[in-house]
Amino acid sequence: MNMKVVVAVDSFKGSMTSMEAGRAAEEGIRAAKPDAKIVVKPLADGGEGTTEALIEGLGGEKIEVTVTGPYGLPVTACYGYLKETKTAVIEMASAAGITLSNERNTMKATTYGVGEMIEDALSRGCRDFIVGIGGSATNDGGVGMLRALGFEFLDENGEDVGNGAQALRRITQIETEKKNPLLEESFFKVACDVTNPLCGENGATFVFGPQKGVTEEQKVPIDSAMKHYAAITEQTLACDYVNAKGSGAAGGMGFAFLSYLKAELIPGIDLILDAVGMEQELKDADIVVTGEGKLDFQTAMGKAPVGVAKCAKKHGAKVIAFAGSVTSEATACNEAGIDAFFPIVRGVTTLEEAMNTENAKNNMRMTVEQVFRLM
Repeated sequence: MNMKVVVAVDSFKGSMTSMEAGRAAEEGIRAAKPDAKIVVKPLADGGEGTTEALIEGLGGEKIEVTVTGPYGLPVTACYGYLKETKTAVIEMASAAGITLSNERNTMKATTYGVGEMIEDALSRGCRDFIVGIGGSATNDGGVGMLRALGFEFLDENGEDVGNGAQALRRITQIETEKKNPLLEESFFKVACDVTNPLCGENGATFVFGPQKGVTEEQKVPIDSAMKHYAAITEQTLACDYVNAKGSGAAGGMGFAFLSYLKAELIPGIDLILDAVGMEQELKDADIVVTGEGKLDFQTAMGKAPVGVAKCAKKHGAKVIAFAGSVTSEATACNEAGIDAFFPIVRGVTTLEEAMNTENAKNNMRMTVEQVFRLM
């Protein structure tokens, strides 16, 4: 019987996309095993590069839309549109990311643009959403996103509370009548790898706030404003997610998705493996090829290649990983389900040469071919 190989390699940042790396590996396998059945799947962990990987791997379309950036200026954001399944793949960092501005001021920073991206996708017929919430500049509890979707957050005078964390303590009333009615028939799966609650010392403001500009003096007042927002949310919607795992992700976006959009928060790698139908392909796989730019002890802590390996082991497949560089601690990956791993860089080289896309593809193809000659 012909060998079946499933290839799912994470992107080599700055060098190869997930599918470029996967296709290069496929060529190497094919050179050594012309009769093998090879399936190439995109791989990502729900963070940066997820949209690109799923668009390329699942035949999606890249949609560009001008939205409100974190500090109110227009930005061009992109999301993935998978027409067949009416699914949108959204990374909040595209509209509210920390890299979009040099400013660091959570009192002003808003997620409004994320809501505008969702609105655009709804208007195109999308009803299933895969959302990555890493890399945000915001700590607004998701209020900006919800305002863009038609929820109203009003102060004691019945006026809109505006943008940023400054709005949270001023909320006295939340109105849901004008929310986009299409949200009722929509399903949100949110890639979330943090377990922090919304408030308190392990919450959004204390843990993730400082990197976004929250000062020592601001921590307590902003956290107490977040608690106030959560209390009004509970009164209005009769649900309580303030201590739910992941509610503190992305400055409270986890809380907004759980409370207002009935979302599921799912570890990023699990969400992506499900989206690409990995489990189905692994049922009869003999060998699984995975990898990423650098294999180290962090990989073993649960990054994408180990997620693939765990899934593969359930079905008794051998797992081989290929990486641009391999550290001495990478042996931890062997205990995490990767049977063997190999660096692809050949000979002494500069970083620039190694990162060159054509060189990297070539190195991947040749290394994989040599390993598969042993099979």
